[in-house]
Amino acid sequence: MKFLKPGFKHEDLKRIDEKDLPLLAEEVRAVITDTVKKNGGHLGSSLGVVELTIAMLRVFDPLRDRIIFDVGHQSYPYKILTDRFDSFNTLRLKDGISGFPRRNESPYDHFNTGHSSTSISAALGYAKARDLLHEKRNVIAFIGDAALINGLALEALNYVQETKTKLIIILNDNRHSISNRVGGFSTILAGLSGNTFYKRLKNFTRRKLGVKLSGIFERGRDFIKMILKPRNIFDQLGINYWGPFDGHDIKNAERMLELAKNYYQPVLLHFNTVKGKGLHEAETDPTKYHQVSPAGEKKSRTWSEAASSVAEELAMNDERIICFTAAMVTGVKLENFAREFPNRFFDVGIAESHMLTMAAGLAAGGMRPWVFIYSTFLQRAMDQLMHDIALQNLPVVIMVDRAGLSGSDGDTHQGLLDISWCRAIPNLEIYAPCDESSLRHAMLKASKRDGPTLIRYPRGSIPAENISPESEDAIVKIHEGSKWALLGYGSEVSIMIDTMNMAKREGIDVPGVYDVRRIKPLDMNALDDILNRYEVVCTLEESYMSGSLGEAVASRIAEGKYHVRLIRFGVPDVCVKHANQNQQRELYGLNAENVIEQYKHTNEE
Repeated sequence: MKFLKPGFKHEDLKRIDEKDLPLLAEEVRAVITDTVKKNGGHLGSSLGVVELTIAMLRVFDPLRDRIIFDVGHQSYPYKILTDRFDSFNTLRLKDGISGFPRRNESPYDHFNTGHSSTSISAALGYAKARDLLHEKRNVIAFIGDAALINGLALEALNYVQETKTKLIIILNDNRHSISNRVGGFSTILAGLSGNTFYKRLKNFTRRKLGVKLSGIFERGRDFIKMILKPRNIFDQLGINYWGPFDGHDIKNAERMLELAKNYYQPVLLHFNTVKGKGLHEAETDPTKYHQVSPAGEKKSRTWSEAASSVAEELAMNDERIICFTAAMVTGVKLENFAREFPNRFFDVGIAESHMLTMAAGLAAGGMRPWVFIYSTFLQRAMDQLMHDIALQNLPVVIMVDRAGLSGSDGDTHQGLLDISWCRAIPNLEIYAPCDESSLRHAMLKASKRDGPTLIRYPRGSIPAENISPESEDAIVKIHEGSKWALLGYGSEVSIMIDTMNMAKREGIDVPGVYDVRRIKPLDMNALDDILNRYEVVCTLEESYMSGSLGEAVASRIAEGKYHVRLIRFGVPDVCVKHANQNQQRELYGLNAENVIEQYKHTNEE
């Protein structure tokens, strides 16, 4: 490579001749593509903003100025060009660099992101802090067209003029979220992208004013724009709209960013880009190449695929069943449902709060809505689950995908809170299946229930064979054992079975194994029987231990004055860093070796 060499620093960008910048862009794309194909990660979004990132870093100082990425899917070029080229090969690996912006990773990352639509709010906070501290720096929010429709982003846009501060918003419009963007706002952006009035304005300013658009441009811009371009939503919100521009034209992007840097009011620069730019297969199928799995990862039947297939079967027999997702059609594997039942499928875009309340309205109207959502994104609709669904005891089914440890996406994407906070929600039943049979059983139960139900399941492959007996019980005995018992749910049932088999091989007491399929409400009679039968009880769960099943068992022991020793295995009060799922389980002792070691230690006391 000519430019990207060991020790590359962001200051080197300004030393590269303008005519050589397209070659630098090719090198950045090659590094991203090679690394992501090996390690996994978000490919298409980052490939699409390479030129725009180069232009931004040539105009702004990433140490002094505050550049805040929305979500962070598009931050890979930024990481490479801000002194992390040498470590970029560790992307998403344990102890390596994160796939998202992280303040503790680099002084160039100014705000932690991972969930959508936070950038404008955070940037407004930074801008007001700058004003109040009398500092001189630029504040830039870098947001995509799909993230812009979320309620939080719209709330922030609405508040910009109230802050009376200067803010630069870069809108990266690639016409996609994970799949095609949806909603009326996409129509607005499409209209702006094809606006012939603004093209006339742009040609006029180039022809009459040249590249030096300050001065006359600043004094006459509003008048010229009023004549040649109709008002749009951004102008009406007090944010000067400029664009659209070609996001792959580095020279012109630099020029526009320089103008925004010297402008005195809030401004939004609209850049059109191509998701997956430079990689033919990613440009052709941007949905498939939004996120890429690590090389060598086995492709087997997933929990998401199993859950969606059961939903299709249920929908065939009940015309009231409809399915929702929030810009995650492919992630939760609802593509086929959408084809089979187009009038009973809703992709609301990145709008989780709206999704749950709309589902509540449909349920109140006589339908049976099913909401498919990642655990981490359910956090964004906490109030709607409680206030709009549970409080009214409506028959909405929440299918919580990626529950538990989620792996390389890191701390913003772990599915560890749903048990802790949902156990406190009245009227809500919570199921955690461990195999396809128990998943189907839970979904059948939910389809007949006249109240809200949450079914959580992990990321990855579903067991090829059922590991828990067919049963109507809320707590299912897999093995009776002696002296000690293991209680767990979901993916931890496999670990409990591994523990039982290891105990047999080592010739120690073989534990009883119990699959807790329904976490809320707990079957207290079955639990009492277990607490009376064993000397030691262990709870295993991929959830925070605060508010967990283990905590519920501890309360029962204290209330009933049982003479039993409780050992809890789960995730402590930490933000779980990126690593693969097995590494994360090992880190927190969620494996057979550690369970047996802790049991032996208890016996020695």
